Amino acid sequence: MKNYIIVLILMLISIHGYSQRMVYKQKALEVSVGMLASKDVNSNYYVNLTLNSFGRRGNYWIWSTEFQRRTTDYKQWTIPLENYLGEIGYSVQLLSDARKFITLNAGLTGVAGYEVLNRGDSILSDGALLLNDGGFIFGTAGRLSLETYLSDRIVLLLQGRIRVLWGTDLDQFRPSSGIGLRINF
Repeated sequence: MKNYIIVLILMLISIHGYSQRMVYKQKALEVSVGMLASKDVNSNYYVNLTLNSFGRRGNYWIWSTEFQRRTTDYKQWTIPLENYLGEIGYSVQLLSDARKFITLNAGLTGVAGYEVLNRGDSILSDGALLLNDGGFIFGTAGRLSLETYLSDRIVLLLQGRIRVLWGTDLDQFRPSSGIGLRINF
């Protein structure tokens, strides 16, 4: 399986094209995954699906949905925390080379969603009672992304993000980092 992925990446990198990039009103679909700031990466991750619409000068609108899963320790157990989020915002191109092969963008978004703690069960295994069983959350987010074109339609993204959320009794500031692919159509 790893050999197939390597061959696919080499094929994508070898595609040469010289058409325009980030064309006004062009749309793109982006899939990204990453880790939330934590020591255990396997249980603290996110999966994001984003629709982008390009504006002028390399700027673009962001519409995204995201699933986040984190865990927190309680005695010898881990308690799962899941977030289902929607995000709308705008990203501005900060730096770029002349052919837009590599760009640095910064975005600001509004976030709203639902938070579920311990899969909605307020009683823990030892009989303890959770006072927060989840609910509606909202806030804002900032992101910095380094984007490079593998071909004229496929973009590799490296992202760093911070979210500030209200309506939660847990961490209000939530940093994350990730990697993604965008397909322009």
